[in-house]
Amino acid sequence: QLGITSLRVGASGNASSPNAANYDESKAVLFPNLPALLTLKNGTQVKTKKVWETKRRKELFEEFDREIYGRVPANTPKVNWVVIESKESKLGTMDVIIQKLQGVVDNSSFPSIEVKMDLTLTLPKTTDKPVPVILEFGFVFPPGMRPPTAPAGPPEPTWQEQVLARGWACATLVPTSVQADNGAGLRKGIIGLMNKGEFRKPEDWGALRAWAWGASRILDYFETLKQVDAKKVALMGHSRYGKSVAVAMAYDSRFATVFVSSSGEGGLKIHRRDYGEKVENVAGSGEYHWMAGNFIKYGGPLNWNDLPVDAHELLALSAPRPVFVGSGSTGDSWVDPKGMFEACIASDPAYRLYGLSGINQVPFPAIGTGILEGQIAWRQHEKGH
Repeated sequence: QLGITSLRVGASGNASSPNAANYDESKAVLFPNLPALLTLKNGTQVKTKKVWETKRRKELFEEFDREIYGRVPANTPKVNWVVIESKESKLGTMDVIIQKLQGVVDNSSFPSIEVKMDLTLTLPKTTDKPVPVILEFGFVFPPGMRPPTAPAGPPEPTWQEQVLARGWACATLVPTSVQADNGAGLRKGIIGLMNKGEFRKPEDWGALRAWAWGASRILDYFETLKQVDAKKVALMGHSRYGKSVAVAMAYDSRFATVFVSSSGEGGLKIHRRDYGEKVENVAGSGEYHWMAGNFIKYGGPLNWNDLPVDAHELLALSAPRPVFVGSGSTGDSWVDPKGMFEACIASDPAYRLYGLSGINQVPFPAIGTGILEGQIAWRQHEKGH
């Protein structure tokens, strides 16, 4: 459909490969000028939050829809949430209620494709008021593969235990129950359901937006629960799911805040940097399904500098809400920590329109040094991916 006959090869994680990923900062910046965040397409400068909200945001969403993440169909179906199991349990020292839910998507338009979203919600057993929720995009490890082992020494409380100890709730969405994490799955899942099993068109949505759509349908459900404070739902995602929660936060203003972990290319890493993973990787055969079909052009006939928008503008679409951006250190160079930090810095002016401090213009901080004062927080932890 795009008329592309060949694509450039992406970066390789193998240091001896002829196309090995670049980790030399002096060679990283090929296109130093980012798209202007606060300039309308007609050249007018954006100086007020009213112009930002009524004009510039719409321009940015249009570019991201058309060229980067794809358009969500206007007629997406309703989701009916069913409690499959509810049981009392303990999480650490906390008494909790664990609910396993399924979001059954109305497939009457094309019954041969079923979509059932998997969600686990863990609530404090006793609470006298609606509680905040941390909603994680969770990985499901296939047979034979296990999550990283815990470090030696006394066990640290899990993030879920820490959340419950505050009197909050935690929830986990399995994004692949919304849309498969591979190109073959594009004719199934919510994208396939909307396309009635046919191939996508170049502006159709990819998996990142489909997963984000799933999170918004969970928020719809949370708004109906008396136990949940739906105005205080935070998103959390790592790696490819870090990309998707950044998208979900930008597109759905109901989410209160987000932790974007190691999102890299296609997330909050500046596209116009040759460091670690780059556009060609995400436009290639293993990852193109995350994006709109149109994104593939930028790994072939077009280049990174032809992209109409960049990652700082995606982050800015979350303003004025707080965003925490993070990554690892050793073993996490692939996601270009400095490229994500530069997106934080470049998105700051959108927050200033609201009279808020985004993130101060400071040098790239040392590993373990958090910048936590403004609405955009940053920290690079000491561990790997």
